[in-house]
Amino acid sequence: MASFDHRKYRPAPRVPAFDRQWPDRQLDRAPTWLSEDLRDGNQALLEPMSVEQKKALWRVILKVGVKEVMVGFPSASQPDYDFVRWLIEEDQIPEDVTIAVLVQCREHLIERTFEALAGVERAIIHLYNSTSTVQRERVFEMDREGITQIAVDGATWVKEQAARHPDVDWRFQYSPESFSSTEIDFSIAICEAVMDVWQPTPDNKVILNLPNTVEAAGPHHHADQIEYFCRHIKNRESVIVSVHTHNDRGGAVAAAELALLAGAERVEGTLLGNGERTGNMDIVTLAMNLYSQGIDPELDLSNPDEIIQVVDECTGIALHPRHPWVGEMVYTAFSGSHQDAIRKSLRKQGDDEPWQVAYLPIDPRDIGRDYQAVIRVNSQSGKGGMAFLLERDYGISLPRWLALELAPHVQQASERVTGELSSAQIRDLLRETFVIEAPLRLKGYRLDRDEAEQLSITLYEGEKTLSLEGAGNGVISAFMDAWQRHSGQVVSVVDYGEHALGEGSDASAIAFVQLNIDGQRVSGMAEDGDTVSASLKAVLSAINRVRAGAAETVARREATPA
Repeated sequence: MASFDHRKYRPAPRVPAFDRQWPDRQLDRAPTWLSEDLRDGNQALLEPMSVEQKKALWRVILKVGVKEVMVGFPSASQPDYDFVRWLIEEDQIPEDVTIAVLVQCREHLIERTFEALAGVERAIIHLYNSTSTVQRERVFEMDREGITQIAVDGATWVKEQAARHPDVDWRFQYSPESFSSTEIDFSIAICEAVMDVWQPTPDNKVILNLPNTVEAAGPHHHADQIEYFCRHIKNRESVIVSVHTHNDRGGAVAAAELALLAGAERVEGTLLGNGERTGNMDIVTLAMNLYSQGIDPELDLSNPDEIIQVVDECTGIALHPRHPWVGEMVYTAFSGSHQDAIRKSLRKQGDDEPWQVAYLPIDPRDIGRDYQAVIRVNSQSGKGGMAFLLERDYGISLPRWLALELAPHVQQASERVTGELSSAQIRDLLRETFVIEAPLRLKGYRLDRDEAEQLSITLYEGEKTLSLEGAGNGVISAFMDAWQRHSGQVVSVVDYGEHALGEGSDASAIAFVQLNIDGQRVSGMAEDGDTVSASLKAVLSAINRVRAGAAETVARREATPA
């Protein structure tokens, strides 16, 4: 048999025939979201997150608005245990947020889990065991009765431990792990056996989570499984049906979306889709899918740059530029016909009518992107030559994102002079556009390196002197911290680049930065004798550009007759 031979595979078994109804339904509300970033996402990393990284990601998850968060597997991991203790002891869990913890059906692990949760006000205990045919026969070598007994024993131990802490608002969750590859009748039977132990009611529902642990069939097949389960599980009014889809076939989002049509009420996933193998269901993508259909996702995704930055820093996984909805290039059109259709649609789009713009399923401004990403491609033809001249004559290697932003300015200047711009003119235009040295100027700084970068920086603001302090994992990160404390602005780094200019004793440094300031993207640039000073001055240029833009807006309004 050849190594690449489809004949060794069989299609996934179908559920029994029934009068499916999900294809005729339409979604009209958001599900309950649970973030798996700190558990399922974390275990999939080559280097699992530190407690400090978990804290940073926890804050972003809360800021987005997720109300249920799987915070770890405290009985199996000391960092997870320590993180859970930090959440509880430092009072880090908001009143409207519920944490969840995962545990296997083993008595000593369940005891350890409840130890980790000492002092919590409310929590979800997520119990699971493997149920699929291949797991039963080839891993555990047990029949259905043996696997069911494991689940029943685990449910009993969880119930006994919870009874010892009646002051806590406990919620119970059970997953027949590998539900997607488990016979549907057995999935229902084992879930009902667990329900017999926990005795849920309509006022105290059990969460039955049905994982598409390994995506073995299309999303329509998963929807059939979910609807069949929902229609056959007993005491349906006492059950919250949850789904947890993986992306082995590239259909995790579709499978979750169709599962909601099929009756699921709760969705587990990660921000931007990190997870084992090809990843978990991407909460951002599914939420934006709902948003684009006029459904409130009940999450705040208005500033995806911050999400992207923190997820990148915590996981080490960069976002693909074509990632749905929030990738760097998803609102950029290169085709001339696409550009023309977008431009004409935008001209006719009214502020008080539903969004109808060709090739743009949503208004990019809703998520902090502006139309520059759309219209800047009109100047693409000049970008390559412009960048070539700057590098050849001045050693300035522009980052691609800055070259794209500069290109329209070069195009406009070229049209004004009705001729070709020299490399010196392009360099001057680059500085005029991105180097703004007032009102904020750098006076001096001190940088101490301990566990984190500790920055003390002094600035001139006009005639006034500012002294700021900040900390971070780099000089720019530390300055972001200092500036946010001083100004109250929400600032994150979208992109950054720097390199040396010249060689030897005459060498200097040039730095480029793109920030997101309160949802607005802005770039800055600076040159200096050393990299740190150049970086700080580039950030100050970006902030000055925002201030200059705001001042121009105010001046225009004041000059406009009432």
